[in-house]
Amino acid sequence: MKNYNWNATEFFEHLTATNRLAKSEGFTFCQVSGLDGFEEALDNMQQSLAFVCVSDIANGYTELHNTPRTRRVKTIFMAMRHKIDDMAARNSCMDTMRELFRQFMSLLILEKTKLEEQCIYLDPRISFNEIDRYFFTGTACSYFQIAVDVYTDLRFNPNEWD
Repeated sequence: MKNYNWNATEFFEHLTATNRLAKSEGFTFCQVSGLDGFEEALDNMQQSLAFVCVSDIANGYTELHNTPRTRRVKTIFMAMRHKIDDMAARNSCMDTMRELFRQFMSLLILEKTKLEEQCIYLDPRISFNEIDRYFFTGTACSYFQIAVDVYTDLRFNPNEWD
């Protein structure tokens, strides 16, 4: 049996490129390596004002029950630059990111149904978190995490061993 996987990077890159709100607000897509990579991306992208960044690393585990599966948790960061110390602008950015998250979820729920046909299961609880205003000066930041469970073929194969 084949082990399947879901490409979160490709999925959210497509959403960022095709979503009207993301395009009108100038969101740029990028791939990062964790929170440190996210901060580096913001620092190096002075020409962009808004970002959707998918982390290329994932936390997870493998369960050894009757139907073995591997869980990977993917993190998607969002950020919007605003005038420093302007709480009204920061709140407006947060409102935009909350709405963009909602719109992304409206397509993710459709994707969830397609993925289940390939034995890929998305955890129905997706957390949305807002990062403290001091995380990166003049930037409103948030992130959400998606847990993905995939079937894992753990049958012993003697050809894999000496």
